[in-house]
Amino acid sequence: MEKLNKKEYEKYVEGKIPKPTYVKNIIMAFLVGGFICTLGQFILNYLLSLGLNESSAASFTSIALVFLGSLLTGLGIYDKIGKIGGAGASVPITGFANSIVSPAMEFKREGFIFGVASKMFTIAGPVLVYGIGGSVIVGLLTLLFKGR
Repeated sequence: MEKLNKKEYEKYVEGKIPKPTYVKNIIMAFLVGGFICTLGQFILNYLLSLGLNESSAASFTSIALVFLGSLLTGLGIYDKIGKIGGAGASVPITGFANSIVSPAMEFKREGFIFGVASKMFTIAGPVLVYGIGGSVIVGLLTLLFKGR
């Protein structure tokens, strides 16, 4: 067995590492993310055509997309979408739903209380804390500097 020096070893390892397919990944993220956003726009337009006001239709659209993301995660479909779409599947609101449901699904065999319920916000908890905290700070700053 021949010994390699550090530079030869680095060159050997570099040759064995698979090269990422950036262009393909970018295109797939664009297509998957675009499809999710188009679906959301379709739901919003449909609700507006039914006569809902803009605020109610937007709220229901968000709820519908979170529900769909959660349902597809529970059925094991959203993980496959995420493998294909990458960031295109994780950035929209459906990705947030996936981040809440995924940890819970991992622990479902431990029961509803000690498994699903206790792990539901493992990943999403910090997002909620910082999101709510940040909105409170922005709200206070707006209140303080509004009259100036």
